[in-house]
Amino acid sequence: MDALSGTGPRRARGCLGAAGLRSSGRAARTPAAPWARFSAWLECVCVVTFDLELGQALELVYPNDFRLTDKEKSSICYLSFPDSHSGCLGDTQFSFRMRQCGGQRSPWHADDRHYNSRAPMALQREPAHYFGYVYFRQVKDSSVKRGYFQKSLVLVSRLPFVRLFQALLSLIAPEYFDKLAPCLEAVCSEIDQWPAPAPGQTLNLPVMGVVVQVRIPSRVDKSESSPPKQCDQENLLPAPMVLASVHELDLFSCLQPLRFCCDFRPYFTIHDSEFKEFTTRTQAPPNVVLGVTNPFFIKTLQHWPHILRVGEPKMSGDLPKQVKLKKPSRLKTLDTKPGLYTAYTAHLHRDKVLLKRLLKGVQKKRPSDVQSALLRRHLLELTQSFIIPLEHYMASLMPLQKSITPWKTPPQIRPFSQDDFLRSLEHAGPQLTCILKGDWLGLYRRFFKSPHFDGWYRQRHKEMALKLEALHLEAICEANIETWMKDKSEVEVVDLVLKLREKLVRAQGHQLPVKEATLQRAQLYIETVIGSLPKDLQAVLCPP
Repeated sequence: MDALSGTGPRRARGCLGAAGLRSSGRAARTPAAPWARFSAWLECVCVVTFDLELGQALELVYPNDFRLTDKEKSSICYLSFPDSHSGCLGDTQFSFRMRQCGGQRSPWHADDRHYNSRAPMALQREPAHYFGYVYFRQVKDSSVKRGYFQKSLVLVSRLPFVRLFQALLSLIAPEYFDKLAPCLEAVCSEIDQWPAPAPGQTLNLPVMGVVVQVRIPSRVDKSESSPPKQCDQENLLPAPMVLASVHELDLFSCLQPLRFCCDFRPYFTIHDSEFKEFTTRTQAPPNVVLGVTNPFFIKTLQHWPHILRVGEPKMSGDLPKQVKLKKPSRLKTLDTKPGLYTAYTAHLHRDKVLLKRLLKGVQKKRPSDVQSALLRRHLLELTQSFIIPLEHYMASLMPLQKSITPWKTPPQIRPFSQDDFLRSLEHAGPQLTCILKGDWLGLYRRFFKSPHFDGWYRQRHKEMALKLEALHLEAICEANIETWMKDKSEVEVVDLVLKLREKLVRAQGHQLPVKEATLQRAQLYIETVIGSLPKDLQAVLCPP
């Protein structure tokens, strides 16, 4: 398939998308405005077609007032078609991730903070990237001059819900390819009636006569969270389609104790706007994971330290004799065998027991869901064994609660010392929970040099700082405010009011982990303190 040839993507004639708009995002809406609920799940829906004169062309954007920059339109067009070398016939589903180009995030995403505070790190809304979920159809069609019908339906979202949106596309796309725009408008109107994404809750999402039932994981879930329960079945006709996960295909979810802090693109082509940025040899390879199908990248990126080449699926009885890492120097020809080619030496030994279980499962034709569960469980336990010592050491840096007094600035979190942490591993290291042997110290030292440690540390330090501030607010609310005010000047009292108000606003915005009773007491303290001031100051602090 040479669908990527041509003069490049342009907006097709007569498309429903907004023309000539330069800023990214949608015009401001109030929560009750049309498409506000739709926007909680999706940014927009796009249709990309292949035009003999234009190449890939954006045929439709819905809702039609959603604004995409020219650069974003170009990226969506190129990334929504499989590479010309892949030869896809029939229906194909895949996903991509692209950078958002400029523009301000829209006001109806003000609830991002609330959602992100409850969702696991791996499932939080992306602030600067879009996910594209694609359903591509290529079939022979003699009525088309080129001889093939080629079109993609694309859901654009900032949520990494691979499983949910692929299931949604499997319902929508076949119907859309038959009935076109009217079908799409009806589906978008249905999505605009959905409840907002709520971590920890089971949601019923009606679309095209089917109720999709999902549960978005919460950050307080245990590692082995159960799939959504089929609740209120008597009120749902027909019975709902229950998805065990909204994100199962997102492998990074297995590492949600440790956020992946680099860029990643599940599908990437030579036409991508960041192609030159990622493939330059004038600097070290960027911290990014690229998914590609074009063999051109084997030669272009052979200097990258890690290359995983995936081959065609094998028959169940055709098993590899051994699993080993290969040096990148062996990855030079287009017919290179599948495998992991890496310039690094593994720090940990292989888990031979796991490999035997997986290979035995292939022989016995064990369902792929079970195989995937085994692999995810292994990765989760390995990551937890790695991260628990870091969590314990980080917790030791927190000031003792007894050192937090109401009328003094709370003590600071002690700095992270890599040497102190490494010394602590002798008695409190991963060997307590993991049987794998190897150079754990070397693995931690490499981790300290990566963006992932920086991202993990910043997030944990931020959470601890908020907890410290919450404890300080609780200490103030438990103190006798009237006794404190007896020998204080008006300036000191006003300063306390302003500080308490600031803490209260942050706490009410779900930034501070405090109880409702603490918030009520803080509000009462503010009113008590203001009531003790002269009338002129009261008027300043509480204007009519």
